[in-house]
Amino acid sequence: MGVKQMIVACNKMDTTEPPFSEARFGEVSTEVSNYIKKIGYNPKAVAFVPISGFNGDNMLEPSTNMPWFKGWTVERKEGTASGKTLLEALDSIIPPSRPTDKPLRLPLQDVYKIGGYLLNYM
Repeated sequence: MGVKQMIVACNKMDTTEPPFSEARFGEVSTEVSNYIKKIGYNPKAVAFVPISGFNGDNMLEPSTNMPWFKGWTVERKEGTASGKTLLEALDSIIPPSRPTDKPLRLPLQDVYKIGGYLLNYM
C-alpha cells in the first residue's frame, strides 16, 4: 500500500527573492530530488512544478510570471508524460488497479469508546 507516484509542487514562488525565482526553484528541486532518491524513488519519475497557490500561477494554466519554466517530464515504465501545470501533472497520474475480485477493505482511522453509565428505572 505504498506510494507509487509522486508530484512535487514548489509553492509560494511569488514570495521568493526575486519573485518567481528560477534559481530558488532549481535549489528546491535539487534538494528534494536528492532526498527522494535516498528514500527509494526515481527523481525522473517525479513531476516538479513551480506554483503560486495565492495567485494561481501554473495551477490550471501556464504562468506568464515564470517564462523560464519549460515544463515537467516524467519517465516511467508505462511511458513518458509531460506538461506545464499542476493540473496536467495530476491528470498524468496513472490510477492503480483495483482488486475487485477480493473482499472490501476500508481504512480504519480511530476507535471511539463512549464511557458512562446506563441507568434503567422501572
